[in-house]
Amino acid sequence: MKTVAMLSFVAVYVLLLLLPNYRAISALAAAAVFALLGIVPLGEIAGAVDWNVLLMLAGTMGTVDLFIRSNMPNRLSDRLAALLPSVKWLIIALALFAGLVSAFVDNVATVLMLAPVGMAIAKKLKISPVAPILTIAVSSNLQGAATLVGDTTSILLAGHMGLDFMDFFAYEGRPGMFWVVEVGALVTVPVMLLLFRKEKGKLYGAELTPVTDYLPTGLLLGTVASLIAASFVPDKPEITNGVICMAFFLVGLILEAVRGRLTANVAADVMKAIDYETLALLTGLFVVIHGIERAGIIDDISHIITSLGGGSLFLTYTIIVWASVLISAFVDNIPYTATMLPVMTGVAASLGVNQAVLCFGLLTGATLGGNLTPVGASANIAACGILRREGYEVSTGQFMRIGVPFTLAAVFTGYVLVWLFYSGIGA
Repeated sequence: MKTVAMLSFVAVYVLLLLLPNYRAISALAAAAVFALLGIVPLGEIAGAVDWNVLLMLAGTMGTVDLFIRSNMPNRLSDRLAALLPSVKWLIIALALFAGLVSAFVDNVATVLMLAPVGMAIAKKLKISPVAPILTIAVSSNLQGAATLVGDTTSILLAGHMGLDFMDFFAYEGRPGMFWVVEVGALVTVPVMLLLFRKEKGKLYGAELTPVTDYLPTGLLLGTVASLIAASFVPDKPEITNGVICMAFFLVGLILEAVRGRLTANVAADVMKAIDYETLALLTGLFVVIHGIERAGIIDDISHIITSLGGGSLFLTYTIIVWASVLISAFVDNIPYTATMLPVMTGVAASLGVNQAVLCFGLLTGATLGGNLTPVGASANIAACGILRREGYEVSTGQFMRIGVPFTLAAVFTGYVLVWLFYSGIGA
């Protein structure tokens, strides 16, 4: 049974690589095979799925779409343009602002919000929009790991380790991942100054985009505030965060409908904004991962990584971080992270250490490492797609000119800080 499970597991990853447009179907098909073969008993399927993660993602996606429709992100970006007329500093400010937004909003949604601003600025100045748009993408991808709701990988980590919103700011009496990521973001500023040193144009008289509705901003802030408040509630149900995110989204839809701002067509568009493919992908992966865990494959992978590290926590940690950087440059970091988190538990158990340093190292390498190539993260793919629609074809070389220095600066910073902060936590 272990051999069949392993072959099925490998097959689903091959399909994810070869058929990126059919990722959800591949994962669900693999889950069905696991169920039919009895690798995952039918009675365990529902329990294998992390419903809290799925509800958090669906609710946040819906609220973010309402937020985008309100024009608030563009209004905030216009304010930046008014304050920073220098093109070089405006690009840097847009990148940092994209990072700040993506700490609380999905990375792809952040790119969709801010790319039009970068495009408009480039058109006014008659310069190529490639560098500004790609910088927004890699910056948003970088800071997605800063908070619980910033990225799917963070949500997966929180579910695995039982983390709450505030754990990303302070964990076990130490600085949380938020501060690791923010220091990494600051380190990228000199990189951007070097990359955009020749951009000396000026921008004046930027018009402020009118905000059409302030309710979605309140919904988003309310979601974050409620997640923070819930983090202080002891012994709450595991599905609490998911219910909070979904509740704010549904309440928002109802209020918009009562106020007459939500027509049937708009409601349909909002519901379409929820990434059902990612939800289906994760559902299938949860079942598959549960299956390979039951078959003992997770333990086998854990022993292999432990042996490569030679029993040294530091060497094992180093392998996990930098291998994750290389792998996530070509493999979507969502399925990779979902698969590797249980492995981290096994590796930690083999070494007799706390899994925190390994899990946070995995998050650092997998999330920040996606910036190496244009296919390493969904935000990068979205940015390249936006540029392609505008007639700008982005080569791998063009992307890597920005992505590689960003990645090396941010990952090395995170690699050092995660080790310093968490390697001393007791088992």
